[in-house]
Amino acid sequence: MLGGDLVAVWDVALSDGVHRIEFAHGTTTGKRIVSVNGQEAVRRDWMFKLVGKETFTVGSSNTRATIVIEAISGFAYEYTLEVDGKSLQKFIDNRAKTSKTWLLKVDGEDCRVVLEKDTMDIWCNGQKMETMGEFVDDGTETHFTLGEHECCIKAAASGGKKKSGIVHYLLLDGEKIPVSTQ
Repeated sequence: MLGGDLVAVWDVALSDGVHRIEFAHGTTTGKRIVSVNGQEAVRRDWMFKLVGKETFTVGSSNTRATIVIEAISGFAYEYTLEVDGKSLQKFIDNRAKTSKTWLLKVDGEDCRVVLEKDTMDIWCNGQKMETMGEFVDDGTETHFTLGEHECCIKAAASGGKKKSGIVHYLLLDGEKIPVSTQ
């Protein structure tokens, strides 16, 4: 679909999943095509200006993304992706503070569980989960199910380490699941 003009590919991890953004730029025709997860989001044929910006949305939360096209020298171009008004790296760093991700297998299927710390929303493979929260002695527990399995995200004080504040654990049938770096 994007053909030989494909110039950039980015993977953006949001709560509802990892989204692949592809950008094709025809520097002789002025064509610009943005696709998100293989679906065309923007198509412009015969753009007279070869530099500029293309803005579109990503994911079920309609997160705003912008591809910035800049000329570096002669006929060389640089493409940068901004997500939610921040450079991709800043967005990733910020997401690391505001969300936590676990990758696990449940009944043989890959599951990507994401906790949004600010809202305490929990997502699994792109679906927002029904949850029930409760206060316990050492913090809070947010319960949900994956198939026939009891899951719980526990939020507890880190125990003296001022920097880390609250620590979140995912328990699947009582077993602690390690956090993913992604």
